[in-house]
Amino acid sequence: MKLSLLLLTTVLSLCLNTRAADTYQIDPVHSSVVFSIKHAGVTDFHGHFNEITGTVVFDAADPSKSSVELAVPVQSVDSRHPKRDAHLKSPDFFNAEKFPAVTFKSTQVEGRGDVFKVTGDFTLLGVTKSITVDFKRGKEGKGMEGEIRGGGETRFTLKRSDYGMTFMPDMLGDEVSLVISVEGIKQ
Repeated sequence: MKLSLLLLTTVLSLCLNTRAADTYQIDPVHSSVVFSIKHAGVTDFHGHFNEITGTVVFDAADPSKSSVELAVPVQSVDSRHPKRDAHLKSPDFFNAEKFPAVTFKSTQVEGRGDVFKVTGDFTLLGVTKSITVDFKRGKEGKGMEGEIRGGGETRFTLKRSDYGMTFMPDMLGDEVSLVISVEGIKQ
């Protein structure tokens, strides 16, 4: 009887102390995707995408069990100039009709505390490449309706030619810098 009670107590203790991973649904209103590229060799030009969707699963006890999945609709590109936006959506650049989204799906998460290395499949123009980015986790906080929010930010550079985007190589730089800031609502 004592052995059964001890086993039951141990199992209950383990179950109560095991915390499941937290799932966050990306809030597109409080998240952003900003890009910059060298224009005419003169200065960096900045634009952004008005939409981002996705889910982040974060396991504080074992970050390797965490995951990230994001999608950025190409139709939401915004360079503050309608004619340029239409050109960016054309086959010369993002080819929005054929490739409606830029996506990222993690394959590995490493780190502790607030700094993580997130490796995953980044897909642009139908080309998928594995990339690793540094992600700095922000604090959790309460939203205006009492919901729990969490998120963070990554900054990285990629070569657009690696994904087949080669239009205007002399006018535009090959390197594109990205800042992705996400805020999610805990489910």
